[in-house]
Amino acid sequence: MRPRRRASAPRRSFLPVFFSLAVLASAVLIPVTIARTQDGDDPDPEPAVRTPSGSPVATRSGAGPSPSATSDCVEQTLERLSLRAKAGQLMVVGVPLSDLGSGVSLVRDHHVGGVFLAGRSKAPLATIAADVARLQKTAGAQDGLGLQVAVDQEGGQVQSLQGPGFTDIPTALAQGGWTGGKLTATTRTWAAELASAGITWNLAPVGDTVAASDKSNNPPIGRFDREYGESPQIVAERVGLVVGALQERRVMATVKHFPGLGRVSANTDTSTGAVDARMTMDDPALLPFRRAIEAGTSAVMISSAKYPQLDDDSIAAFSRVIVTDLLRTRLGFTGLVVSDDLGAADAVSVVSLEQRATLFVAAGGDAVLTVRPQDAGPMIEALVSRAKGSQEFSDRIHESARRILRAKARSGLLTCR
Repeated sequence: MRPRRRASAPRRSFLPVFFSLAVLASAVLIPVTIARTQDGDDPDPEPAVRTPSGSPVATRSGAGPSPSATSDCVEQTLERLSLRAKAGQLMVVGVPLSDLGSGVSLVRDHHVGGVFLAGRSKAPLATIAADVARLQKTAGAQDGLGLQVAVDQEGGQVQSLQGPGFTDIPTALAQGGWTGGKLTATTRTWAAELASAGITWNLAPVGDTVAASDKSNNPPIGRFDREYGESPQIVAERVGLVVGALQERRVMATVKHFPGLGRVSANTDTSTGAVDARMTMDDPALLPFRRAIEAGTSAVMISSAKYPQLDDDSIAAFSRVIVTDLLRTRLGFTGLVVSDDLGAADAVSVVSLEQRATLFVAAGGDAVLTVRPQDAGPMIEALVSRAKGSQEFSDRIHESARRILRAKARSGLLTCR
């Protein structure tokens, strides 16, 4: 995602955050206390999962349905979904933070599986929570499936939610200089804030490594201090801690931008010229992604740059060699593969809108992300059309829909009666 200019905001302390039923008219949110912690000294409150209405429900470790019951629920849900509904579940579509109410029609008309809160907002946490709850209510009323609600909350100039109740997060480079205990404890705090706002999915952490020699010539990452450090070892350690801390608070983590944007000299959001000519199958820069997978990251985001030593024909998002052969088979990742923006990004502009969705899914991708709401309909139609003409592609949609439903089950967004 393209970093936007940072809006000035006062730094806030980690004060307790409480919600009243009067403010959250459309949802019941259980209060979450966010306490200042010392390095590694966290009160570790009970995690929360969400019902399809968006309301968090406190659970104890080990409670909830068994793995077999969850699997049965996923399969039952898959069986009742039409091809079009499955294709809709593969979509994660942007809704502007300046007008979250506009997402209601998007969810109602296209039955998308997820929304991405696009832009920046100074709105209070309680306001974001109420708007998200309305989106969840719309989704649940239609098919009983909750929405994955995604946001860019890395820190520095990539922090979408900046209003009262959301801590001002420093850059990843600053975080990389902290002790492991402090990084873990503070990430838990930020994750608890997201969970309290109804956010189920953070498109972070950044697993890209930017060497000192590349930093000034690396516009997407190095120029904005989005990397945790200069070596893959440092980045890997930090990424593993952040993934664990986010998911302890029931917020899905997403390591990005696979297989790495730390050596490109162009931004995929604004150029078609982002190329890493050095990346190989055994590249040291893959270490942070390996560590994130070992830490159990829910998702991996694929970059839209080109890696000629891996695949000289396609950008990463459309490359089966990179998505399936490298990430799935060689690195053993079994979770969600999500695209970077396939809507407004210049890197994909040479490919038709409809092909962007089908090429990504054919490569092995699961969640098609576009920041533009108007892309949802055409992309879903393209997925359905190709599936009707190809059993192999229809099976791919079915496989990805299963992964998405499994992730929803783990997030408390899928229920079976």
